[in-house]
Parts: sequence; structure tokens; C-alpha cells
Amino acid sequence: MKERCSFCGTEESDAVLLIGKRNQNAYICETCWKTVGMLMGKALKLTRCRDNAVKNEPGRNNNWGSLSPVKIKQHLDQYIIGQDHAKKILSVAVYNHYKSLDAMKEETDKNGTTEVEKSNILMVGPTGVGKTAIIKALAKMLQVPFAISDATTMTSSGYVGDDPDTCIQRLLQAAEGDVKKAETGIVYIDEIDKIACKGDSRSHRDIGGEGVQQALLKIIEGSVVDGVWDDNNGEPVSVDTSHILFIVGGAFVGIDGIIRERIIEPEARHPAGFCSEDGQKQKKQDNRDVSFNSVIDRVVQEDLHEFGMIPELLGRLPVIAPLHELGREEYCRILTEPRNALVKQYQEIFRRDNIDLAFSSDALEAIADKAVQSGTGARGLRLIMEQVLLDKMYNIRENTAERRLLVTRAEVLNTSSHSARQQNVC
Repeated sequence: MKERCSFCGTEESDAVLLIGKRNQNAYICETCWKTVGMLMGKALKLTRCRDNAVKNEPGRNNNWGSLSPVKIKQHLDQYIIGQDHAKKILSVAVYNHYKSLDAMKEETDKNGTTEVEKSNILMVGPTGVGKTAIIKALAKMLQVPFAISDATTMTSSGYVGDDPDTCIQRLLQAAEGDVKKAETGIVYIDEIDKIACKGDSRSHRDIGGEGVQQALLKIIEGSVVDGVWDDNNGEPVSVDTSHILFIVGGAFVGIDGIIRERIIEPEARHPAGFCSEDGQKQKKQDNRDVSFNSVIDRVVQEDLHEFGMIPELLGRLPVIAPLHELGREEYCRILTEPRNALVKQYQEIFRRDNIDLAFSSDALEAIADKAVQSGTGARGLRLIMEQVLLDKMYNIRENTAERRLLVTRAEVLNTSSHSARQQNVC
């Protein structure tokens, strides 16, 4: 009696090879072997997809449950120097947001629970003081997708430029096409002050001002954005922005003047309600004497509305985090203290060539002074460092005799003078 395939019943022959055990009377032919293999492959793939779905479920792999505002700020302190007040505000807002997301998962089967609406954040501060760095550090700690968009590239519907919905497209890309993961992420929109309404926007074509602010209202408050392109699957998907944390930031150049007018004018007013000429002069002098850092913490939505932000958008950004201008002390600390401090980065570059790079304290102060003068914030520090270390990095492989290099104040000042002469020639 010839053996048969235990699956399809095909008899063994010269053309049909059976694999199995004779003592157990179990066989399988080549055709069934391939079919079973394909089925097993599909089953394994489906199992892996389910495992990944569970693994990537929003909130499963993160540490949201163990967070606290104090822990969040301690994490930010490792990367951001100064800005303690802003970091406290952000720590509380972010903690409340993700605590609410955790609570929603636990209370899905409960009735009568109070739904806590998200509080999006508006950051106000000069360029280069750490707005973007703070948000990046937060996203890294929370292990959530993070996307940055620039408000200056956004235009009203019908004009060439980025649609406001593109920020959701970038977030989905950061989440590698995982919609659920993207719906718990963070979107940071920079340069939001550049779309402020200057004057009467109705008197001219509104390309990138109030029209863009209006377009941002729904996605910031929470809505379903349809037609978001998923690069992984090659098809459009829908993304619910209800639980996406939106943080917008801008320099708002001149906002300090608006705040001064609001807080100083009542104090300078004559008791009888009339302002004398001397009082007016004194008020102007007082305005000049009050520093940016002493007034920025008193910024309110009224000031931002006067600057040109529409009330509807401000209402969807209830948390305001003001950031201070940086001084010499902060720049010196930025150079040396954070985990990714510039001095540490350049020391690592030289260490790879077995050279010990060091900076004198007065050299660091000179670099900080140069950054203060440039007015570009912490971003300007890298340019100054590149200029100071250019010759040393150029000869890094040739100068094998010196195993230790010390950067002095004189070198920093000479480099600055040389750079200034080059700029004048150009």
C-alpha cells in the first residue's frame, strides 16, 4: 500500500515526494508543505503586527504614570539653563495633559466622569533663549512623537505655501504612520508672532496673517483632520487632534513695550486724572528704565491681542509661558553645564584625536559677551565657537606635539576682531 499525504491524500510516486514518519503514518507532500509554510508565514506576520500594536499602544511604553511636575522640571534642568518660571509652567501643563490621557484610558468603561480639556501652551520670549530646546527635551522624556512647523511658511487657503494641516502630516511622519501614536504627540509651531494681524487686515489680501490664525483654530482646539497622507501605507488617513498637545512660540518683538504701557501708565498718571508734561516725560523715562525681564512675566492675553493675535486663537492657548533674555552668566552656564553643552561637544571632537581641549574662565566670559552683543541668543554660541576653534581644528592632525590645548581670552578677542574686519571688507 502506497503512502498518502495526510493533508490532500495524494499518493507517493516518482513525481510526488512525501515527507514524514512511516512509524507514525504521517506524511506531507511538497505542495501542501508550501501551502502550510505560506499560512504559517501569514500567521506569524499577523502575530507580530498584533504584538507591535500592543507594544506601540500610546502610553504603554512611556512613564506617564510615574511623572510629576517636579520630575519634569528636573529633566528640563539637565538641558536648559535658566528659565525656571517658564519650565515650571510647562511642567505643570504637560503633567496635567498626559495625566488626563492616562486617566481616560482607565475610565473608558466608567460613566459620569469629568472630561478634562487640554490646555495648549503659548511661549513668549526672544529668539535663541531655548523655546525649541525645551519642547524637544519634553518630547524625548515623554517618548511621544514630536513635530516642528514654522508659521511663516503657512498661508491662507488658495495661496501657495504650507497648509496649516501640514503640521499634522509631519507629526504622522514622526510617528512612523501610527495614527494612534500621533494622536498623543506634541506639535510645536514656531514664529507664531509672524502671523499677527498688523493694522486692518481687511484692507489688503490676507495671505499669512489672520487667515492662518483662523485656520489653526480647529486643529488646535481638537478636530478630525481628513486626508493626511500616510507615507507608509501610501494612502490618506484621518487624525483626531483632540489629544494632541499644541505648543506655539514666538519672539513677539516689542511685546515688552505693550506691557510697559499697560502697567506703568496708571502708575504715572496724575492723581487728579490729568497728566502733566513733566509726568509724560517721566513716564517715557520709566518705560526706558524698565527691563524686558522685569515685565515679561506680567504678560497677559490682552497684550498679545494688542500685538495682533486674534482672541479666538488666544482662547485656545490658555497657558502662557514667558521666557527671559539671557545674560553673560546664563551663556557661560550654557557653554558648560547642560548634557549637550557646546564645550563638551568640542572637547569630544578633540578627544577623538587624543587632544585635551580646555577653556579658561575668562575665555568663556569673552565668548558669552560676544553672544550678548550679537543678539542671536544661544544659537550664536556655536558660530562663535567655530570661529575661535577654526585654526585649532584645521591643524588637529598635523599638530601632534601638543596633547593639551588651552583657549584663552586673548584668542577669543583676536578671533572676534578678525571676524569683524572680514565682515567690514565684505
